[in-house]
Amino acid sequence: MVIKLTNYGAILTSVVVPDRDGHFDDVVLGFDNLEQYKGYDPCFGATIGRFANRIRNARFSIGDSTYVLSANDKSHCIHGGPNGFHTRVWDGEVIKNDTVVGIKFHYFSKDGEEGFPGNLHAYVTYTLNDLNEIAIHFQGETDQPTHVNFTHHSYFNLTGMKDKIIDHQVRIDADQTLAIDEDIVPTGDLLPVYNTIRDLNKFTRLGEHIYKMNHNGYHYCYVFNKETGTGDWVIEVREPYSGRELDVYTTQPGVQFYTGNSIGDNFTGKYGKKYGNYDGICLETQHFPDSPNHEHFPSTLLLPGDKYDETVIYRFSVYQPEPHEVIAF
Repeated sequence: MVIKLTNYGAILTSVVVPDRDGHFDDVVLGFDNLEQYKGYDPCFGATIGRFANRIRNARFSIGDSTYVLSANDKSHCIHGGPNGFHTRVWDGEVIKNDTVVGIKFHYFSKDGEEGFPGNLHAYVTYTLNDLNEIAIHFQGETDQPTHVNFTHHSYFNLTGMKDKIIDHQVRIDADQTLAIDEDIVPTGDLLPVYNTIRDLNKFTRLGEHIYKMNHNGYHYCYVFNKETGTGDWVIEVREPYSGRELDVYTTQPGVQFYTGNSIGDNFTGKYGKKYGNYDGICLETQHFPDSPNHEHFPSTLLLPGDKYDETVIYRFSVYQPEPHEVIAF
């Protein structure tokens, strides 16, 4: 297995893994040159911060102070603003020992950047081990109270871009999603998934429901059943034709599950491949969107002297189909 990284945006640019027959393919979307990463904003493979996902009306309050952020999604702030962490050049330090190889990235986000308070030292460490696990460790320290919510934004396609993600089978250990408005911003309510097309507790072929959904596909924050802070298994993705499997473990309380509904047809990616809608799925483990404005959500407030510390692990493997599965080659 091979991964490739760049210190622009602390981006994961390539993940090459075998299928069940030992053939290798790249299973994440991306570009093959820096100018494309700088020129477009699908956040392929990027580290997202200071705050992943949406903050309503691009503002929040801490105590008696209200902070106005950069609005880049209608009136809302998304993914830390137009010049969020995915557009920044990070410092990098190579890590290598008997069990892992990787890179530890560091970025210093100044007080007031995109409207967020506090000088923040942000770290993201990617490591790869012999179990075909990509571990991503997010850390942060601040000198003023601020809100922090990092995520990883790869678009996965386990066919190796031989097909769309319609036949991917997904299960997520979550009985609820966040209720959202027309701008995909949480209202504050939690909705049960039972007896709805949002229910992914059992393996579900994405094509079964994807065309029936609002926002043209899955674009929901799933609330994990596990206890917040524990690094338990939460997601499994299978692709039946290649036999590739992806398992996700995280300390974070939720995942923005997005099926590339609006990638559009403006991108030509790696290997000259023309990208389009439903060419990748995002498994953005994170705290909940708009958490600063909902006291009953798990807190994203980071105080001086405390440390932001979250991890996500993407484990790749292969599986053999069950007898009832029909695999066409």
